[in-house]
Amino acid sequence: MKDKLIKIFLIAGEPSGDLHGAKLINEIKKAEPYVSFIGHGGDQMKNAGMKIIKHINDLSIMGFFEVLKHLPKFLKIMGDTIRIIERTKPDRIILIDYPGFNLRLAKNIYYLKIPITYFILPQAWAWKEKRVEVMKKVIDQSISIFSFEQRWYNSKGLYTDYVGHPFAETDHLDESSKKFYTRHKLNISKPILVLLPGSRQQEIDRHWDIMLKATKYLLNKVKDLQIIVGKSGNVHLSPIPNNFKIEENSKKAIISGTAAIACSGTATLECAVENTPMVVCYKTSLVSWYFIKKISKIKYSSIVNLIYNKEIVPELLQNNMNTLNIIKEVEPLLDLKSSKRKTMLNNFNEIRKSLGIPGVYERAASLILLKIKNQTKNDIK
Repeated sequence: MKDKLIKIFLIAGEPSGDLHGAKLINEIKKAEPYVSFIGHGGDQMKNAGMKIIKHINDLSIMGFFEVLKHLPKFLKIMGDTIRIIERTKPDRIILIDYPGFNLRLAKNIYYLKIPITYFILPQAWAWKEKRVEVMKKVIDQSISIFSFEQRWYNSKGLYTDYVGHPFAETDHLDESSKKFYTRHKLNISKPILVLLPGSRQQEIDRHWDIMLKATKYLLNKVKDLQIIVGKSGNVHLSPIPNNFKIEENSKKAIISGTAAIACSGTATLECAVENTPMVVCYKTSLVSWYFIKKISKIKYSSIVNLIYNKEIVPELLQNNMNTLNIIKEVEPLLDLKSSKRKTMLNNFNEIRKSLGIPGVYERAASLILLKIKNQTKNDIK
């Protein structure tokens, strides 16, 4: 493949996708240096060497009503993206999560016959099962990070590879625990509550005030309680109490925590991996909630509960996400001797075992490059 530069167009629309995209880019470059990257993503993908067309700050919207409000903007981004792909003629397109946009794009550019890899698949097993039929038509390669998801997609006739979950990787943080606690003036021997209000501004807007009220009570009830917030770089928090510590690397915040109040999403699985007991919360607009309840086929919101197929972490959703319920669920998790905490931690052991072994991005990169290699051979023929 070294006789010509390989062009890859990637699309990630959220902070978690930006992280996955950056790590995938780095692994592809290790195996194949003659490759260029262009597309939609964030700062991490940019730092990995990708030319950014649209930043995730312009793309990260969730919920039926919320997307509807921004529909003209998204239609313009869709049109611009199609025109750029037509002009640049990439050898392969890699879609990362973000199914509302990515699957529509895949359908809209099908006529170009550019092969498409989907990494971090749509959760069609949870809702919108009909998406599988679209994927079977327009997706050339399907790569899953959950073994149960691979089995489900294969059972529906879409051949899918499983590479393990990114949280199985052993990440080396750029800071020791001692330096982290010193930087935030945290006492390692005192309880620490981690707040994870979300990675989208609309999530912050619905979650932050409720978390603040619950935390205010807990600070008066739990002796020497310390608060640290895992804050995504693309959101704004207000107000921020003076005694709150802010950390933009949510993994570091999670590792430091005695317990967490976590927005439903990727952070809940990260808490389980890092052995931080949690209560899961989520609130959206009434319109979005109505449609979620209408089309959802799953019993749980948190991926931790979905993997275990049982509620091992409490879920406080929509109206159940209120100050009193959060206090009731999180207070025993701050007690190192509580049976509720110990049971949750024991269950987390099973979650970690289900995620596979390190080398996730390397395996994904190998599968993608093999496809490109075979594609190149067929083009020569």
